[in-house]
Amino acid sequence: MPTNTADSSSSTVPSRSSSARRLIVLTGPTAVGKGTVEAKLRQDHPEVWVSVSATTRDPRPGEVDGQTYLFVTEGEFEAMESENKFLETAVVHNMAHYGTPLQPVLDHMEKNIPTILEIDLQGARRVKERAPELGLDVLSVFLAPPSFEDLVTRLAARGTENEEQRRKRLETARVELAAEKEFDVVIVNDTVEKAASRLWDVIAEEYGL
Repeated sequence: MPTNTADSSSSTVPSRSSSARRLIVLTGPTAVGKGTVEAKLRQDHPEVWVSVSATTRDPRPGEVDGQTYLFVTEGEFEAMESENKFLETAVVHNMAHYGTPLQPVLDHMEKNIPTILEIDLQGARRVKERAPELGLDVLSVFLAPPSFEDLVTRLAARGTENEEQRRKRLETARVELAAEKEFDVVIVNDTVEKAASRLWDVIAEEYGL
């Protein structure tokens, strides 16, 4: 069963193997605010490293190539995938490919730098599958909304998707929310400050900081 951190600022995460390299995997439905919570976390704790995923989708306003995502073409993505350069890949919302470049993750973990992957549900499951072969000790964290209605409101307010894209994202969100119990820790994003603080508590306990 997951450890739910929604109602307290401190939580006890599952005991972890001391021999494996630790990796925090953060997942949550569309528009739940993963990027905003991560930005606040890194503002308060710049020692945390968040992996930059590759994607074939178009950049949104304000997104920076190489910082927000690695924006690549379908051909470039396929080439990276064929060369086994990804830790995991997924087709998200039936619209675009996403993937986590493997080597940067291993490089940061080798230095014992607190490392986070922000990926979708498919990716989180794939990382768990590959963890034993790569010597990774995965702690999965689910960022949840206060309610589904809150997600609908946030997605509409974002204004970066058309009606069809919003419909697809909300369909995916229902599937992701149903998988919440698969995760070790659940954090409800009621406010960005509280969610970022709770996420740091998890990281600090996991890395012994």
